[in-house]
Amino acid sequence: MEQKTQWNTLYWIVAVLLLLMLQNWWQASRTVEPVPYSEFEQALKDGRVAEVLVSDQVLTGKLKAPDAKGKTVIVANRVEPELAARLSQYGVPYTRRIESTFLRDLLSWVLPVLVFFAVWFFLFRKFAEKQGMGGFMTIGKSRAKVYVEQDTGVGFDDVAGVDEAKAELAEVVDFLKHPQEYGRLGARIPKGVLLVGPPGTGKTLLAKAVAGEAGVPFFSISGSEFVEMFVGVGAARVRDLFEQARQKAPAIIFIDELDALGRARGAAGPIGGHDEREQTLNQLLTEMDGFDSSVGLIILAATNRPEILDPALLRAGRFDRQVLVDRPDKQGRVAILKVHAKKIKLAPEVDLEQVAALTTGFSGADLANLVNEAALMATRRQAEAVTLGDFTAAVERIVAGLEKKSRVLNAHERKTVAYHEMGHALVALALPGTDPVHKVSIIPRGIGALGYTIQRPTEDRYLMTRQELENKIAVLLGGRAAEKLVFGELSTGAADDLAKATDIARDMITRYGMDEDLGYIAFEAQRPRFLDVPELAAGGCRVAESTQARIDAAVRGVVMGVFERAYRILQDNRDILERCAAELLAKETLDESAIRSLTVELKKPALGNASSATT
Repeated sequence: MEQKTQWNTLYWIVAVLLLLMLQNWWQASRTVEPVPYSEFEQALKDGRVAEVLVSDQVLTGKLKAPDAKGKTVIVANRVEPELAARLSQYGVPYTRRIESTFLRDLLSWVLPVLVFFAVWFFLFRKFAEKQGMGGFMTIGKSRAKVYVEQDTGVGFDDVAGVDEAKAELAEVVDFLKHPQEYGRLGARIPKGVLLVGPPGTGKTLLAKAVAGEAGVPFFSISGSEFVEMFVGVGAARVRDLFEQARQKAPAIIFIDELDALGRARGAAGPIGGHDEREQTLNQLLTEMDGFDSSVGLIILAATNRPEILDPALLRAGRFDRQVLVDRPDKQGRVAILKVHAKKIKLAPEVDLEQVAALTTGFSGADLANLVNEAALMATRRQAEAVTLGDFTAAVERIVAGLEKKSRVLNAHERKTVAYHEMGHALVALALPGTDPVHKVSIIPRGIGALGYTIQRPTEDRYLMTRQELENKIAVLLGGRAAEKLVFGELSTGAADDLAKATDIARDMITRYGMDEDLGYIAFEAQRPRFLDVPELAAGGCRVAESTQARIDAAVRGVVMGVFERAYRILQDNRDILERCAAELLAKETLDESAIRSLTVELKKPALGNASSATT
């Protein structure tokens, strides 16, 4: 847009210069070339002039007969009579020169005006750039980036791990290619499709893939780009966006981060009820009602905060269809890893199934970052290809943080961390149904982790029983139990474990109804399904004080009961704990095979004393 504005300014400058040149040529073509004043006087003396016209600047004489050049009129610039009388006696030709002052007079009043407007435009443009508004003439224009088929460079083959979402959007692509087929039985395509899912799952990539497959113009814009400091600008941009899209229909309008624009009206209270955001949202609602989907205009939007969207956006006739783009399962992660692995040099022995098993809960963006980190790991060690060890190191770096080998612990702290981490590992190995232990290390990582224990899930789980949750709490409390068993004192190293264990126990009581005494009642509001933000849970426990006291007692009972179980497991395997901790202190890191060789004689609790997993 800025380049177009510069070209328009250049056109105006060229047009003005051409106009001045044309005026000068026209004036020159109608002007007779003047002769020297002395020659004009000689013509008078010779009697060749029949008539003289006197003006302020020139003398015009009509000749009685044409001269040798065929002229019938001669013109001379006037010279003052006194000066002419003095010059005539020398016999030298003389004339008067008239200088044109047109350009000087023009610049004398045009130039100050131009300077004033140039300074004003420069200052306003700097202010607009700082405010992120762009040019003055583009404030009300849409900032949507327009792509065509070859510009997106993305198709459904580039998107993996979200097969259900691709199937839903394939219908949109088919409609854009064959709109007449869908009207055959009176059906209409949805006006809007809302992509909902956690960050990094590929919502924007899916939208670009739809445009690439359909081969239609793709208008991409973020919801935050509509809102400006000037009232009415956002609504103007919405109108301009839909007008551009109608002109290029069939087309796709994609609004990323819709929650920045479509937040529920009145959510901020009575203050600001008619602010700029609400006017922009109202205009969007009006535009979505005002166009006919049969013209081939589809609106795609993406958000990871669907619970805060205005209900008017989600009603039928606007965003008719909501497509969940969730975190991929194991097979989906394998497919995503295969897509990204094409861009790197992979060692032949690398099994992406094993990598996918290490990445439970990773989104598509996380997996892309994992492949890149693994490639960087291999590059740092001057390797010829990326191996499974590079992927394992990359997972540890992403999950646990960067190794802090410069963080030196004293001997007692290292010993405490070693027993703490082996406590986690031994409890996990002793209880059935828990995730296998992949690695144990006492090398500090990240901001506050002095050691870490990595467990590798064997499968994706969607339901968990009370016994499985208690086993999970037992693994978290294994570190604290080992410290108490070996040293007889407690440290601050278990703070994060205690917080996680308490959250699980409280969820068991207040959300899952797993306490027979309190009953099958949910005491807390349901959190958003895929948003891992606990503070979004509205309201907390809205119960009586007596019930709250019973809830607290039940949570404490779960945690302390599971802690005693973990303590007994370590007590029964004290010799193995000592052996493993000594080996960990010597090597600092133990992998899965080393841990299994050290725990062959591990005593597992009887089913009557421990909660077993239900499979």
